[in-house]
Amino acid sequence: MQISSVAVFCGSRFGSRPEYAAQSRALGTALGQAGVRLVYGGGHVGLMGTVADATLAAGGNVTGVIPRFLHSREIMHEGVTDLTVTESMHDRKARMFACSDAFVVMPGGLGTFDETIEIMTWRQLRQHDKPIYIVNIAGWADPLLAMIDACIEDGFASPSARDLFAVVPDVATLMAALAALPAPSGVRDAVTTL
Repeated sequence: MQISSVAVFCGSRFGSRPEYAAQSRALGTALGQAGVRLVYGGGHVGLMGTVADATLAAGGNVTGVIPRFLHSREIMHEGVTDLTVTESMHDRKARMFACSDAFVVMPGGLGTFDETIEIMTWRQLRQHDKPIYIVNIAGWADPLLAMIDACIEDGFASPSARDLFAVVPDVATLMAALAALPAPSGVRDAVTTL
């Protein structure tokens, strides 16, 4: 594995399908076994906590980043390798961005959508060129993908918007894609200074 860290955006709830938690455990285990640091939102609940716990159980390193006002709501994970408490959501996202070589989107709700659209927008604006993967477990991301397609069809986005990210069906396919990535260039991206 050429990359050393991956930011994972996912739900602070478990969702309605058992596949979501199962694939989150599989992701954490795979990252830990591959020696890839997990960077995530710092919570101990839902899919966020599942990915973190599985990474730690597999011997991996976990960086949690959580804003102060969510400290108690998402039940901050005290067992992670490194924990940063930020002053705002913007600071949280900028810190997660700076610490990550690639981004993985797992099932989640509005917060996950917020993080996903922002990181795509930053890439569209050429503030970074880090890979973005949407893991479409059991079709959960189909409505999100349909929204992006509708934006393109309605003339609000270029067809090249679909090139900002890749869609994979499961964690096994994701891990193969991550393993095929070249080593990061080490160039500092503009967003880290925002």
